[in-house]
Amino acid sequence: MDRRAFLATAAAGMVVIPAAARAQHAGKVHRIGFLSLQSGLNSTTEAFAQGMRELGYVEGRNLIVEYRWAARKEERLPELAAELVRLKVEVIVTAAAPAIEAAKRATSTIPIVMATAADPVGSGLVASLARPGGNVTGLSALSTDLAGKRLQLARELVPKASRVAVLAYHGTSATRLFLEEMRTAAQQMEVQLVVQEVQAAADLPGAFAAMQRERAQALVVQISPFTADNARRIVDLAAQHRLPAMYDVRSFVDAGGLVSYGPSLPEMFRRAAFYVDRILKGAKPADLPIEQPTKFEMVINLKTARALGLSIPQSLLVRADQVIE
Repeated sequence: MDRRAFLATAAAGMVVIPAAARAQHAGKVHRIGFLSLQSGLNSTTEAFAQGMRELGYVEGRNLIVEYRWAARKEERLPELAAELVRLKVEVIVTAAAPAIEAAKRATSTIPIVMATAADPVGSGLVASLARPGGNVTGLSALSTDLAGKRLQLARELVPKASRVAVLAYHGTSATRLFLEEMRTAAQQMEVQLVVQEVQAAADLPGAFAAMQRERAQALVVQISPFTADNARRIVDLAAQHRLPAMYDVRSFVDAGGLVSYGPSLPEMFRRAAFYVDRILKGAKPADLPIEQPTKFEMVINLKTARALGLSIPQSLLVRADQVIE
């Protein structure tokens, strides 16, 4: 199914479960855990639930999902992961380095499925993409590998930009790897980075004020549970400071951001259900290769561009999957 067909199906909210799949799972109720750094159900968790339904698993019928939300408090993750282990769930589904690391520390035997991870090999979560080893498998978002590509796109947006700001979440292994890639790419492009690492929403106004003082001409925002939770605030501050900004995922553009380029997060969470299904049927996570996205989407918000007084180059417009008027 191509990306547009998937999105059309998801928007319609119609999932047809084959009779064979319904019969296959009718006899047993599976219990899985869902560990999240975020605060509650959203489009990605719904996409995962949809993926499970497509495979014949329906919550309340043959599936129990034990949701554990850290509500943006990383210090809660070890306790929540331990709860899932005590419940003896069959699989733990999670995303983002802090939550994956907490789950991995809590158990070496219960399979862990990553719905998305920035750089699972570089972060030490798995041994390799082809053979993960251990009890962790799932999907890589290639966020680290794509860091240089997004910097290049930011330069295409603002061709004369010599100083580009980077907004990143402080203190994770994924952020360290992301910034390493950004600095390497910036050196090759002869661009000076203005790096601002934040840990709380209260840090955002000061970070944008510092970007302005440092005369940043464009902005690249790292995707993380923190930035996703604060997408609207980040988009508003970028507009206030008149910074053309490049994001990883389209939810920022839907919130009024300028441009996004990257894989579809809901699609990745939907695909994570495939890994859960394989494991529930007896596959070992060590033997399930890490999937990497093969399709990326670029979304451009022309309304935001006009507000910034920015003319989007035709070379970008023709490559966009969607242009928001």
